[in-house]
Parts: sequence; C-alpha cells; structure tokens
Amino acid sequence: MVNIINETPHYSSKDAFQMSKGILKVFSEVAHHYELVNHVLTFGLDIPWRKRAAQVAAVGNGTLWLEVCSGTGDMATNLMKHASPETKIVVSDFSFSMLSKAREKEELKDVTISLADSLQLPFPDDTFDLVIISFATRNITPTRDRLITFLGEFRRILKPGGRFINLETSQPSLTPLRIGFRFYTKQIIKLVGRLISGSKTGYAYLAHTVPRFFNAEELSNTLYDAGFSRVNYVTMTFGTVAIHRAVK
Repeated sequence: MVNIINETPHYSSKDAFQMSKGILKVFSEVAHHYELVNHVLTFGLDIPWRKRAAQVAAVGNGTLWLEVCSGTGDMATNLMKHASPETKIVVSDFSFSMLSKAREKEELKDVTISLADSLQLPFPDDTFDLVIISFATRNITPTRDRLITFLGEFRRILKPGGRFINLETSQPSLTPLRIGFRFYTKQIIKLVGRLISGSKTGYAYLAHTVPRFFNAEELSNTLYDAGFSRVNYVTMTFGTVAIHRAVK
C-alpha cells in the first residue's frame, strides 16, 4: 500500500511563497495529461531519456533513494526496475494533483509518497544514498542563486558519498541546432501543450523556462558551487538534454 506523508510546505520568504504558489497552479492544471503531452512533445524520446537516467542513478546502489519533484512518478517507475529488494524509494512533490496520478500506478504501490516543497524537504541530514530530479530543475530555479539554494537542500539530505542525478533540458552547442530548438520550445510546445492539456498557462510557462535554462557546462559549475564534487555529465539528442551526476 502506498504511504503518503502529508507535510505542509514552508517558505523562506514571501517571494518564494508566491513563486511556489504560481508553479503549483501550473502543474495542477496539467497533471491529468502530463505524461501524454511529454511523450507527444518529445516524440517519445522522454522514455529512453528517463531509462538512461535511471540506469546512471542506479550505479552505486544504496538502500534509500529519493526522487524530488517527482510529478506523476514516471521516473520512479524506471527506478523501481533497477532497485534491489533492500532499496526503499521515496517520491516527493508539492503538487497533490501530480502525486494523485502517481498513486494510481501499480508499479509504485510500495513507494513512500511525500507531499512537500523541495526548498525545505522534511527529511533529516545525511538520509539518502540517491537524490534524483528529472525535468523540473528549470521550473524551480529562475536564478542561479536560487538554483544553488535548491541544490544545497538536495545535498543536505544526501549521505556523505551519496549521489545526485539531474535529468534536464540543456542548450545545444551548435548555433543552428540551438536556434531550431528554441523556436520549437517557444512556439510548438506552447501550442501543442495547450491543445492537449487544455491549460492556457501551463505549457506557456514550461516553454518559457526551456530556452532560458543553463547549458551542461554551466550547470556543472553550479553544482560545484553548491558543494558537490566529482561532477560529470552526458548529453543526448544533439545536446538538447543532459544527465548530470554529482557526489556529496
């Protein structure tokens, strides 16, 4: 049976509260069609991207894994395929609508679900062997300083030697590809996402964040600045997506 830990999110400032409230509204609107829209907009490539990230995450094993900003639990279902019988998986998100969709998945019947904000997670220091986030980093971090704050929180709850995995859109290094990618995200994602999900603001917001996020090298440097070590990454699909791995 799926366990739900009900936690009331806390915010360090009024601005943080307003931002989190706005993002929460966005994801509540798109929860019902979230996975379908992801598959359509990526031409199904988000499926092998998540599989690859789960493979990278599983190297090193451990007995307690956490997926933050887990949404509907799409990544968690991939993690389950690589977890040993001793490994416990926790999924965390601040959207009840998203977590409700995760609860419906038979594959996730044994995971623990935590309703909590990722800026102040309800877990003690040095708890997890693995923390992973997929396609959410760019949505919670409008500035580099705020990104470092979030990364610091993820690092806090990792055990010494624990690993952090970040699967996220990136910026292609070749100019023609970068221009084409940004056109696609700004125009097509907004239109198609709205048609399928019915949300006027949801995919307009998501399309806004993709071209403004860091490239792979910039994100690596930010991970170092947040206190992580042994940072490395691999890019996929012409540099439009990157998997970063870092160690506490």
